Amino acid sequence: MNDRMNAKILLAEDDNDMRRFLVKALQQAGFSVSSFDNGLAAYDQLRVEPFELLLTDIVMPEMDGIELARRATELDPDIKVMFITGFAAVALNPDNQAPRQAKILSKPFHLRDLVSEVQRMLAA
Repeated sequence: MNDRMNAKILLAEDDNDMRRFLVKALQQAGFSVSSFDNGLAAYDQLRVEPFELLLTDIVMPEMDGIELARRATELDPDIKVMFITGFAAVALNPDNQAPRQAKILSKPFHLRDLVSEVQRMLAA
């Protein structure tokens, strides 16, 4: 079995408390996490470094998560995408061209649910 536990995750979340919370949970689960508070900064990082998973909020300043995900999959068709959002209906709207294989985790969620979902996606 391929060991994906040291997978690199790019996290884009504009809520500082939420971002710190997620980084800590994912690092404790053994992942390497780079985090940014806006989609544009996250996208700039994606252009210089490969990641296995993009974990992004949808509603963010400068570049929203859907645009970020679209650009991320253009750069790397193999990157996995998970949206964390309080607005699941937005992500599910077919008009916004979110990557079809993206997962959606609705807020509020338990950190263990996030971690197991991330592990499942990376193992797939």
